[in-house]
Amino acid sequence: MTTTKLTVRVPRAVVEDAKDYARTHDTTLTRLISEYLKRLSADTDFLAGAPIVRRLSGTLPPEASVDEYHRYLEEKYGE
Repeated sequence: MTTTKLTVRVPRAVVEDAKDYARTHDTTLTRLISEYLKRLSADTDFLAGAPIVRRLSGTLPPEASVDEYHRYLEEKYGE
């Protein structure tokens, strides 16, 4: 894999915190940034870390409005 040099301007405190994080997790700042950028461009499932949300998603039809949902709840549970 070819690499390229990148210059970015980041507040010093952010860089220092990131360096501390990298050191604590036995990695490099370059690797942290690289992995982060890879995740941005990857086709990721954002619900992978949220099993409850995943289980609930799709329970309402996509065309349902908030008002319809509220009516449904009122019918189901009363006022």
